[in-house]
Amino acid sequence: MSPYGIAQILLYFGVLTALAIPLGAFMARVYRGERTFLTPLLDPVERVVYRVAGVRVDDAMDWKRYAIAALIFNVLGAVVVYFLQRLQGILPLNPQGLGAVAPDSAFNTAVSFATNTNWQGYGGEATMSHLTQMLGLAVQNFLSAATGMAVLIALLRAFMRNQSNTIGNFWVDLTRSTLYILLPLSLALALALVSEGVVQNFNAAQNVPLLESAEVVTPGKGGAPQRTQTLTEQVLPQGPAASQVAIKQLGTNGGGFFNVNSAHPYENPTPLSNFLEVVSILLISAGLCFAFGNLVNDRRQGWAIYAAMSAIFLALTFCAVTAEETANPQLTALGVADRPGNMEGKEVRLGPVNSAIWASVTTSASNGSVNAMHDSFTPLGGLVPMWLMQLGEVVYGGVGSGLYGMLMFALIAVFVAGLMVGRTPEYLGKKIQAYEMKMASLVILIPPFVALIGTALAVVLDAGTAGVSNPGPHGFSQILYAFSSAASNNGSAFAGLSANTPFYNTALGIVMWLSRFWLMVLVLATAGSLAAKKNVMPSAGTLPTHTPLFVVLLISTVMLSGVLTFVPALALGPIVEHLMLFTTR
Repeated sequence: MSPYGIAQILLYFGVLTALAIPLGAFMARVYRGERTFLTPLLDPVERVVYRVAGVRVDDAMDWKRYAIAALIFNVLGAVVVYFLQRLQGILPLNPQGLGAVAPDSAFNTAVSFATNTNWQGYGGEATMSHLTQMLGLAVQNFLSAATGMAVLIALLRAFMRNQSNTIGNFWVDLTRSTLYILLPLSLALALALVSEGVVQNFNAAQNVPLLESAEVVTPGKGGAPQRTQTLTEQVLPQGPAASQVAIKQLGTNGGGFFNVNSAHPYENPTPLSNFLEVVSILLISAGLCFAFGNLVNDRRQGWAIYAAMSAIFLALTFCAVTAEETANPQLTALGVADRPGNMEGKEVRLGPVNSAIWASVTTSASNGSVNAMHDSFTPLGGLVPMWLMQLGEVVYGGVGSGLYGMLMFALIAVFVAGLMVGRTPEYLGKKIQAYEMKMASLVILIPPFVALIGTALAVVLDAGTAGVSNPGPHGFSQILYAFSSAASNNGSAFAGLSANTPFYNTALGIVMWLSRFWLMVLVLATAGSLAAKKNVMPSAGTLPTHTPLFVVLLISTVMLSGVLTFVPALALGPIVEHLMLFTTR
């Protein structure tokens, strides 16, 4: 790896950590209901929201009421997004006159944005009106992120309660997540992005003359002759992009306003905007680790979780950057590998290092935004983002969902440690028993189960293989990546797969729904069980969960789960493709 690559990774991680620590302390104060510097401005707004919605702050819910409220709220959000797409042709703020979105694509998109996945099988600027982008997609970016944060806080609250049958109020947690955290951060980031040149307007697309005309040759189909067209104009898309880009990154959403996402200069025009966006992807998820330590009154617990996440992230990011800085040996054999590493599918202004760092960051969170074509990465470079998703996106994961996923792994880790010494394991003063282990096991197993089942169906059905652009190991990787992305609520893709079809729109939509809400209910059930338990004092036999030993145990649990589940499938895709790439011809 080049010194430049090492410096970029260390700079990124240093800035992320420096920002996450104070943000975590701030978020802990917000969720405790304590006064912050935003309280004088936002407290009156919060009280008005509760009054209008009929919410009583002191109305604590048990886990079932909490889960029902979260499910109903998100189902209604998906329904609204679906009908906005289907009716956008007759709705305002549609300067391009775009028509209704196809039913299967509208279903997929509605589920995608309600589940914080933001998988996109369409080109944003050519499919969605300004109203659909703002009222449908951007609003769901806020609400799906806030839902994940609310579920996490309910779980953390369960550790702090003693023999209680309640875990908090979903509406209060949702409101505070949105009002005090997501909105202020998004406003600040959007203003910074506008200052860098990200577009923010309500204009229609602009046609501008090219400095030089260009000829485009379209191959003929079915024996028809090829067509040659001379282009003299370029269409420049417009719209309220900066506001959506800000929350797509901060909320680990990832859905791009434009088709090529953050590779588009209107979404990501400068090196500074690139750095701001890639830091913001992990900012809240990393900050929640430190909020966790503050909320359970033991900051060492937050540092332990953060250390486990960071160790996995840094190791795999170094692997991805190394792979993308390596020239393609097939091109080297032809004497044309004079470029700085693998530049296929990458912006020249970003290069292999910034592209590989972004790929690792966006797939370690449930973000899915891209600034390069993952489909054009080297086999090992593409394996890293794929495996980061397959680990369960707990490194650092989506806002809220990443940390509650990692805490499920922590329950598994302390249970295994308890088996080794023959005593009932404990975590944060709660005994971990059969019920918690069943819930944690299901949380860990459901995403890989639906991902692998979906992949198996796609590779044996004509409707699945029809979308593959590169048959062979890479084509298998395209399908495996798509279902891994949907099952992990990520949304990125090996975009060589043509997935905007009834089969993929429906299958991926079902996978996204199961992986988000089924897991959410299981986490809340775990929270209800933990809250009802009596707090126990640590004893000489209690495993300390803030030490380097526990960090290593937690990392081993996460990695072993990923290896046992996905390595056989990875061997059929990126691993064998890597071996083929280095085969002499």
